[in-house]
Amino acid sequence: MGLLLFAGIPAGVLTWFSVRPVAPPEPVRVNIESGRSFASVAVELERAGVVADARALRILARIKRADRGIQAGVYSFSRPLSPVEVLDMLRAGRVELVHITIPEGLRVEEVAVRCSAAGLGTVEKYNDLLSDADFIAATGLDVADLEGYLFPETYHFAPGSEEKTVLRTMVEQMQANLTPELLEAAHARELTRHELVTLASIIQMEAGNEAEMPRIAAVFHNRLQRNMRLQSDPTVIYAIEDFDGNLTREHLRRHHSYNTYTIYGLPPGPIACPGKAALHA
Repeated sequence: MGLLLFAGIPAGVLTWFSVRPVAPPEPVRVNIESGRSFASVAVELERAGVVADARALRILARIKRADRGIQAGVYSFSRPLSPVEVLDMLRAGRVELVHITIPEGLRVEEVAVRCSAAGLGTVEKYNDLLSDADFIAATGLDVADLEGYLFPETYHFAPGSEEKTVLRTMVEQMQANLTPELLEAAHARELTRHELVTLASIIQMEAGNEAEMPRIAAVFHNRLQRNMRLQSDPTVIYAIEDFDGNLTREHLRRHHSYNTYTIYGLPPGPIACPGKAALHA
């Protein structure tokens, strides 16, 4: 009560203020940076039309012990909310999220472009991290680059999420889908985890749809067991810079580590990011 009298706001007025919904004049977004004072946040919320009185909001937050518990992030306000509801929203961290869908079969560079276009970092930073040995090791992988290890799915990130956060989340999702049962089945076919992801990426790029994947996988498994060349066009295309859509006989004859028309077995790594169906096929 002393706090209310000191502030010059009667208890009844504060109670009325705390439950009275306020609608902003138009949908607004408020960015709350980490470490920002609650007083400045309250002022911005008043200016944006989210609350009617910044001073009353500060007092209410102190009473509810919410002034030090708000979460950083970008918040969207479009419907009427009472100050109590606004505080609950800030304490719960119900921030605006960036939704991004990564379809099956993209190369990691294409994933980087999509993430950057959604406002999540820069292509340059992504491309640096994709082959950064220290960063890759920190994710728990023992590979030269992240090709094939960014799991295709719809993700939800807080605005401004760093490139490391985005990539780490996608790698963790791939690792979650490489279940012990799946790895055991791969081992029974004499495939390591990396070989499993590599073969799945080829199946992903060869198949027109998921229904075709088991049949294509069976063909490739048979060729591997018989020490035959896989003869997969997508592996050849993967190594062609600025491929124009025209795969020629010269391309098929040109020897390199990804040309499964000239090498035996699997190429050194994945050629795209495979989805769940391809991994299981």
